[in-house]
Amino acid sequence: MSELGDRYADLGRKLANFAKLVDVDAKTEEIREIEGRMGEGSFWTDQARAQQVVATLKGMKAVVEPHRELKRAVDDAVELLAMAEADKDESSIADLRRECDRIAAEYDKLELKLALSGKYDDANVFMSIKPGAGGVEACDWASMLFRMYSAYCQKAGYALEVIDMLPGEEAGLKACTLSIRGPNAYGYLKSEMGTHRLVRMSPFNADGKRQTSFAAVEVTPEIDDAETVEAIPEKDLRVDTYRASGAGGQHINKTDSAVRLTHIPTGMFVACQKERSQVQNKLTAMKMLVAKLQQLKDAERLDELKDLKGERGTIGWGHQIRSYFLQPTQLVKDLRTGYSENQAHEVLDGDLQPFIDSYLRWRLGGSKDRRERDEDDDGA
Repeated sequence: MSELGDRYADLGRKLANFAKLVDVDAKTEEIREIEGRMGEGSFWTDQARAQQVVATLKGMKAVVEPHRELKRAVDDAVELLAMAEADKDESSIADLRRECDRIAAEYDKLELKLALSGKYDDANVFMSIKPGAGGVEACDWASMLFRMYSAYCQKAGYALEVIDMLPGEEAGLKACTLSIRGPNAYGYLKSEMGTHRLVRMSPFNADGKRQTSFAAVEVTPEIDDAETVEAIPEKDLRVDTYRASGAGGQHINKTDSAVRLTHIPTGMFVACQKERSQVQNKLTAMKMLVAKLQQLKDAERLDELKDLKGERGTIGWGHQIRSYFLQPTQLVKDLRTGYSENQAHEVLDGDLQPFIDSYLRWRLGGSKDRRERDEDDDGA
């Protein structure tokens, strides 16, 4: 088989594995069943329920139809390639090479679409940044991460708002909580959850020695108000108010408008000081806390949570998800996926998308591996 034939064969295998992973046959049958029900007058009696079903249908079609089109394109191309190679038709072979590149690019998009199909992947995000081991170095590193995510959000077209921020005593940040809003914000930014490690020549050390610093990033989805109806029992909640810090004029600095909520059973806490109203800050903090607790309960998120060593763990060696080297050479490497870039300053300027995409593909591959292991266990 030719090199181009091998590429088409590889695409065929990927599409077959994809079909197995998402159970395309079952989804195709379910699409037919739903479309049949939509033709019945009673289907639209309950509008809320009908809209939910329509949304489900749309989600399934967004995966099944592109898969069907790509499979058809690969099958057609394989037949044409066999004829072109038999006739030594170089012009047709060149066209089929370009078609192969197109199909491969479309498959990459389809694979990422599947990786963004989680329950909360289309939700907005609360992101917290907290320095770990390293003192003033770590606080400065936390502020560098804040700037990196601010730049990424600007590139991605996301709206970023500071919910809570505590400056470091000498430099940087002691803590920072952000609200990030935009399409699939959680789906993309969940890749950033964990401990980030920085290695550089210290600007705070007169000897100019290399310094290693750590900071933890926590990402939780913003859950719809409808999901926060079940309030946290009062006995499980401690509410503290304090004077807000930072910019905001006389009012924000002279009233106890900032709110800190602590969930006593788990030790989880959140803080909000973005509003002048204590009531509004409490409502935002409650939404953040409910999102954190929901995330703990959600088995789908456990793999992401295990790498987070924030308020209740150690932010340091052995827990990092990504390392950033500024000296002696530039390198940023994700320790989960193995993906790396040698332009560290560009990454710190917000060029994060390649790392995010590689994480999504890595998660998708992990899901496939787990499914195959489960099937092996069932057959044993």
